[in-house]
Amino acid sequence: MVQNKKAPPTSMELQHEIEQFLYNEAALLDDWQLEEWLTLFTADGTYFVPTTDFPEGYPEPHLALIDDDMTRLTGRVKRLLSRHAYREYPYSRTRRMISNIRVTGAEGDDLQVTASFIVYRIRMGQVAPYVGKYLYTLTRENGDLKIRHRRAVLDLEGLWDHGAVSIIL
Repeated sequence: MVQNKKAPPTSMELQHEIEQFLYNEAALLDDWQLEEWLTLFTADGTYFVPTTDFPEGYPEPHLALIDDDMTRLTGRVKRLLSRHAYREYPYSRTRRMISNIRVTGAEGDDLQVTASFIVYRIRMGQVAPYVGKYLYTLTRENGDLKIRHRRAVLDLEGLWDHGAVSIIL
């Protein structure tokens, strides 16, 4: 059963800014502007995708599909943009739909934000949908929103049709 937590009060301006930030992030990923996408993160930023069989898992005690700090994430981006990522050369086409963007918490400069997503990956005549939710910790750096933590939780029960996650969700 889902419990309704009361979200902290959010101004319309802040809500709009967060939505535009997430829409911009989606556009950068869909356009394969991955180096620009990296600039949306703080220096200590992380990107985490838990396994489909244990979506509430965390890096320390549990296996994950993706568990990247900025060093690993930078390496992932460089590899995806090279010819060495054979699953993504030539690049897949992707299209992201982001909805239900909500601020669910605030502490200091950090904002907890959730959003629903569907990412369509089109490759070699096949369309593979990845459905789930994002859990973000956003913070301010020099007045701009930045990603401190990005978690993509898949609603899929498995990756049978997908085989793997070779794109950035």
